Amino acid sequence: MAAIAVNVALLGVIVKRRIDGCRKRKVWTKNWLQRRPNNNVLHMLSKELLEEDPMSYRNFLRLTNSQFLYILSLVTKDIAKQETFMRDSISAQNRLEVTLRFLAAGKSFRSLMYSTRIHESTISRFVPEVCDAIYSSLKTQFLRTPTTEEEWKIIADEFETLWQFPHCLGALDGKHISFRAPISEGSYYFNYKGYNTIVLLAMCDARYKFTYINVGANERVSDAGIFQQSSLCRAMQAVHNPLNLPKPQPLPGQNSVVPYVIIGDDAFPLGKHLLKSYPQRSMSDSSKIFNYRLSRARRMIETSFGILANRFRIFLAPINLPVEKVEIITLACVALHNYLATCNGNKYTDILPEEDHNLTHIGKQGENHSSQDARTIRDQFRLYFNTHCAVEWQDKAVAECNL
Repeated sequence: MAAIAVNVALLGVIVKRRIDGCRKRKVWTKNWLQRRPNNNVLHMLSKELLEEDPMSYRNFLRLTNSQFLYILSLVTKDIAKQETFMRDSISAQNRLEVTLRFLAAGKSFRSLMYSTRIHESTISRFVPEVCDAIYSSLKTQFLRTPTTEEEWKIIADEFETLWQFPHCLGALDGKHISFRAPISEGSYYFNYKGYNTIVLLAMCDARYKFTYINVGANERVSDAGIFQQSSLCRAMQAVHNPLNLPKPQPLPGQNSVVPYVIIGDDAFPLGKHLLKSYPQRSMSDSSKIFNYRLSRARRMIETSFGILANRFRIFLAPINLPVEKVEIITLACVALHNYLATCNGNKYTDILPEEDHNLTHIGKQGENHSSQDARTIRDQFRLYFNTHCAVEWQDKAVAECNL
């Protein structure tokens, strides 16, 4: 009886295997996706635009063809995949095109799947890889903080020439980048406005290029504030001056020595190297003049954020990705922004400046208490803007702005 039972069991296994073998095997991918090599709409459109309408090509990918080829030459070694006998790999050119279109238009991976015939899961894997390669390839040359006194003085000279604000090493601000956090991340990135964000803390020069960025903090980092915990703040306060900031000098035509400074708004604490406006309550006319002059120069960072968000519209809505991918996407966009600012100068024909961006302002950082030295330095700048460096249009501007 035992032998019969074993034989019956073996017969059952054999029959099941034969039945399974007769079943139609599941295709590893959808047929319409397999027709990608000849029917990739995004790739075909970019080729047509390049040949027939180069300006639209630039608007489509945010790069001219020569700029695209330059970026491609930098990242190919990191993003190219080896082909197999099972299927053709997605070329480095296609990967870069899809990634740039994702950043430029802010489309979902599913939407891009239909225009590229590349499955959304595949796009979701390679877009962060391409962004990481872009950032790694560009950061050393196009996204670096000055490290010599000469480099800092070039920035200061441009702020004085272009915006009539001397001794300025940069304009500082921070913005929230919203995203949809996975349930596993809980409320760690849930901010006071009621949604998940990370903070992009950035400083720019007088020509809209970012000279310092810090990505990934949230407003719960510490009570001292995001800036005070940043590497930039620690470096500026260090006794050994690791950034090689210029030594304090008198303002043009003045005798009193003042330090070189960065400028920010009321979200940041007043310090020896950080100027902010006077409180709105009970301001004198001279304080209003100072606030106007500081606000005028500080617009550089607001405009830089606006250019960034309108060029890369991935920032115009919450990014539906986990935080680590949001961070690398942000870094890649900032690096591309600086690369394009270097190539194009102050020409931003691909931007719609009237469109509001979705980057919201950070809250107040740190306490209002400031040292007497910091208040004295601000007073010296106020005196300078109301005497030696007064300009004929500032009184009218202050009156019109109702400061």
